[in-house]
Amino acid sequence: MKSDMMKYKGYRAVISYDEKDRIFVGEVFGITDSINFHGRSIDELESEFHNAVENYLELCEKIGKNPQKEYSGTFNVRTTPLLHELASEYAAEHGITLNQAISKALESFFVTMRNA
Repeated sequence: MKSDMMKYKGYRAVISYDEKDRIFVGEVFGITDSINFHGRSIDELESEFHNAVENYLELCEKIGKNPQKEYSGTFNVRTTPLLHELASEYAAEHGITLNQAISKALESFFVTMRNA
């Protein structure tokens, strides 16, 4: 797992270092709403991350909005016509949907990568 990520309440943030301002900068990814934070130390950065997420959740509740979640389970994939054909054929031959075939392929790939 990448060491420059933080997790809190189902949200993840990518961390970078701003050399000019000499601060760590974090940005929550996987949602379209903007959640950013910064800190001069790891402890401060983590605290500010938690505060930013809590503030986001409180704001959503206050305005009656459902907070965005990082992963919905739905995304578009663009590939070559050949891969599209091969995946469709595999699905048909195995009596599963194209989505199930792609999910199996992704699961196989990422489980293998995680264990590498």
